[in-house]
Amino acid sequence: MDKVFASIDEAVKDIPDGASIAIGGFFTAGTPVELIQALARHGAKNLTIICQQMGPGNEDVTKLVEQGQVKKAICNYPFYRSASRGANSPFEIAVRAGKIEVEVYPMGTFIEKMRAAGAGIAGFYTPTGVGTVVERGKEKKVFNGRTYLLEVALRPDYAFIHAWKGDRFGNCMYRKTAQNYNPEMGKAATITIAQVEKVVEAGELDPDKVHMPGIYVQRVVEVGRRTYKPGID
Repeated sequence: MDKVFASIDEAVKDIPDGASIAIGGFFTAGTPVELIQALARHGAKNLTIICQQMGPGNEDVTKLVEQGQVKKAICNYPFYRSASRGANSPFEIAVRAGKIEVEVYPMGTFIEKMRAAGAGIAGFYTPTGVGTVVERGKEKKVFNGRTYLLEVALRPDYAFIHAWKGDRFGNCMYRKTAQNYNPEMGKAATITIAQVEKVVEAGELDPDKVHMPGIYVQRVVEVGRRTYKPGID
């Protein structure tokens, strides 16, 4: 089955209002920038965005916030450490105004919620958050004398991932730290859209180096390689 789409906009055009979308990447490493930009052009509303950071270092997601497309965020790093910068952050302003709901999880819990979904596991117990506000409303159990909280799996409707190479069947290879959240998010989602730097023919990828089997990927689109100029801002 050839899963390659002709354009980035074609790959996202049927995403409906109210969808939940997991977005891979850690700042500039492995972030599917072109897919986020296409979603902004598409204009779907009332979205739940699941990603590592909502404000700092994620200007393309900020565009979704500015356009009023986001109703909820599930993330690790939502706000700037600087109060002055936060005061000017569209995301923080929207959260404080009650326009966007936000859930924050530690990185380990966050990614395990999606790994569990991809593995068909309903939930898991973790000691992270015990004795804090995080435990409110969650089931607790004691194992070997230690208290754990129940966290349920997180299965988004869509996942946007960035890969180095992908073939026409959806098999993908990541490169170095661009793996970060991408594999778990891609496996957790109902529909995974992979933007890849290069599309190759089926059989060209070394099977031993495929990080994301094509069974998890429904759409592939080639975007080329983006050049970044990292800074401290």
